[in-house]
Amino acid sequence: MGVDSAVSPGRATVPAEHRRARAAVAAAYAVQGLGFAGVVTQVPALRDRFGFSELELSLVLLTVPVVAGVGSVLAGVLVPRRGSGPVLRVAGPAVCLGVALVGAATSLALFFPAVALFGLAVGAVDATMNMQGVAVQRRYGRSILASFHAWWSIAGIAVTLFTALTAWLEWPLWLAMGSVALVGGAVALAAGPSLVTDRPAPTAEPQVALLDGLPAPGTTEDHPVAAPTSATRAAIRWTPVVMIGIAVMIMYIAESSVSNWSAVLLDDGLHAAAGVAPLGYGAYLVWQLIGRVFADRVVGWIGPRATVAAGAVLGAIGFAAVATARVPWLAIIGFAVVGLGFCVIVPLSFSAAGALDPTGSGVVIARVNLFNYAGFVVGSALIGIVGEEVGVRAAFVVPAILALAIVPLVAAFRIRPAT
Repeated sequence: MGVDSAVSPGRATVPAEHRRARAAVAAAYAVQGLGFAGVVTQVPALRDRFGFSELELSLVLLTVPVVAGVGSVLAGVLVPRRGSGPVLRVAGPAVCLGVALVGAATSLALFFPAVALFGLAVGAVDATMNMQGVAVQRRYGRSILASFHAWWSIAGIAVTLFTALTAWLEWPLWLAMGSVALVGGAVALAAGPSLVTDRPAPTAEPQVALLDGLPAPGTTEDHPVAAPTSATRAAIRWTPVVMIGIAVMIMYIAESSVSNWSAVLLDDGLHAAAGVAPLGYGAYLVWQLIGRVFADRVVGWIGPRATVAAGAVLGAIGFAAVATARVPWLAIIGFAVVGLGFCVIVPLSFSAAGALDPTGSGVVIARVNLFNYAGFVVGSALIGIVGEEVGVRAAFVVPAILALAIVPLVAAFRIRPAT
């Protein structure tokens, strides 16, 4: 049975409250994409401002996922007590504040606290926005999580183009990053009141999932969020959770390799013009977006396992193109192919994670999200460390090989009914 064939309610059958919640959660994903792109596209400028070497830059970038992991754990503690909506309402604007402070920092004494705030808020948003996304998907009764991640990509593309424009116009860093932060903060504050209300409670009724991790038709009512007790953990099948987490980790190794090092590769390795350097990440995001627009349909046609396997192979091909590129345009095409291939892995991972939690507590999503940061920790350092020995371009062979390791993990993406 295809995913979307199980139940596909038309727009007229979806309550207005659910549509508003979907729009608000999409806005939360967009704010996260905007804030993240607002920092990573300015990595060359930040490197030049503080005079970092490639190894020093790797260590700086490493702090973001480490602190973000702390933020994700903190969100996992707060959500059962407060709900994911209230936590996200605070963390979303905090991401934007972190972007503004990073851009305004003129000394390391100001820069590192700003990076810490940014990372902490990013971690909290990552966990809670995916909890909200799974909750809305449960209400719709069909695969829609990829559409939320598409909004993340749309925002990242817009900021990438904006960064290229401000580099060409020679805007000061504080103005470029502050403008991004202002827009993101306004969107986050406007979306907050319409987020899903998940009522904290000591226990919760189990959520019933269909094949491939989607909810049963008609299970659209709000459920309380259960605190993760020992009984909750006993009901969770942790082997597929770990398999999904490893796939997420590999994907984010790839993601951080592109986001942190694509501009450096194009700038230093292939000697692209200043306005061209951000376009590697931009191409990645554009084709990631294109893939996510159609991903839910593809999942319905061929199922999640085949979709994830095909995406992993395509991502490996893209990284191979980057590693062998001799001119900037070929590397940009390679980054685009990586974006198209990996576009499905994160949405399907969190869909599967949500289905593996029969209590709806959010504990599985929070745990899978930690693999996100493990991937970023490895990816942030990997290209810099390997690049010191063989060059940044050749270092992209490593994520090409790792991408293929996702293929044996796809068995975990076929979720049987949870009771």
